[in-house]
Amino acid sequence: MVKYELIPSQLLYEGIISAENLFEPEIIKEEDILLTHDADYWNRMKNLQLTDKEMRKVGFPLSAQLVEREQRIAQGTIDCAAYSFKFGVAMNIAGGTHHAFSNKGEGFCLLNDFAIAANYLLHRKNIHRILIIDLDVHQGNGTAQIFENDSRVFTLSMHGKDNYPFFKEQSDIDIELPNGITDDVYLHLMTKNIPKVIETLKPECIFYLSGVDILATDKYGKLNITPEGCAERDKLVFSWCKQYGIPVVVSMGGGYSPKIADIVNAHCKTFKIASEIFF
Repeated sequence: MVKYELIPSQLLYEGIISAENLFEPEIIKEEDILLTHDADYWNRMKNLQLTDKEMRKVGFPLSAQLVEREQRIAQGTIDCAAYSFKFGVAMNIAGGTHHAFSNKGEGFCLLNDFAIAANYLLHRKNIHRILIIDLDVHQGNGTAQIFENDSRVFTLSMHGKDNYPFFKEQSDIDIELPNGITDDVYLHLMTKNIPKVIETLKPECIFYLSGVDILATDKYGKLNITPEGCAERDKLVFSWCKQYGIPVVVSMGGGYSPKIADIVNAHCKTFKIASEIFF
């Protein structure tokens, strides 16, 4: 959790952002949660009635503070969606809770912020075509499940084949990566697949999950991507969004390198690249 405190401080220190660029989200409205998550699941969550078995799959102990944190993260991504239409890009320092299903949580995720924000745009803002690009090392299994029968949201997940979750859901496109993949192959797969999807789908908004657990230093990632390769990944995604004039909403996702500086520097680089391309 410490990275969420260090990232904004580092961004301010490096002059990548100013204090005026930061906002603190309110708690999300219940009706916006229920566009995505089952009422029974949400009611048991907010009343702290999820079972010990359910919370073992999440990996955190259930508490009022945890539920509030998830609510604020989800509202932050909704807010970012609004800012993205105004500025071209907006970024949630937290978020990327893509292992949350409509009716259960997993992998440190209780509420799915991308799914909630996407459904908010579909139901409240007259948006009809959304693309979710998930480049975290772990498949966005919850996101895939939530939108499996919704043609308005196209899910693309590029993730480690032999990594968590070991039972994968089916995204619209799943690009499975072998252990030890290097920068050149990784970036080639991106360039081969993602622009084609953008050109075909013509989305009105893109959600980009920019997890830095693809780094070779990550203790869970199993890939061999350098910091330069990770930065080039971000540059490609932002350049495509800018080229096609599509607003992009970004959540940070995972990062588990033993040295916290490796995580914070990689996440801050994502912000820096976005700033250079859009402003």
